[in-house]
Amino acid sequence: MKIDRQSCGTVDVFTPFGTLVDEEADKFAKFLAERLRSPNHRFVIDLSEVPYMDSVALEGLATAADELEARSMRLRLVSVPPACREIFELTGISPQFEFFEDAEQAVRSFL
Repeated sequence: MKIDRQSCGTVDVFTPFGTLVDEEADKFAKFLAERLRSPNHRFVIDLSEVPYMDSVALEGLATAADELEARSMRLRLVSVPPACREIFELTGISPQFEFFEDAEQAVRSFL
């Protein structure tokens, strides 16, 4: 699985590429768990290159959101495609996240 990283000051923007299902979804969930073990919890997930995700990827995102919420933070998601956004809405977990149209807005929200 390919995940690009772009640093914007003290905020990292991560962009996974491709459909997050099966093994790729598991790798993504593990990536998020690993990222939460780092000292800097200021990051954004850009989903613009993810046309679809399965329950494993969704659970990874929800777990990351829960861990950040325990630290009084929120997981910021950027450019969520309509199919993925519908999954968030149908499962009822969308309130756990902050949604942004672009990475610049999400990064500025940390100020």
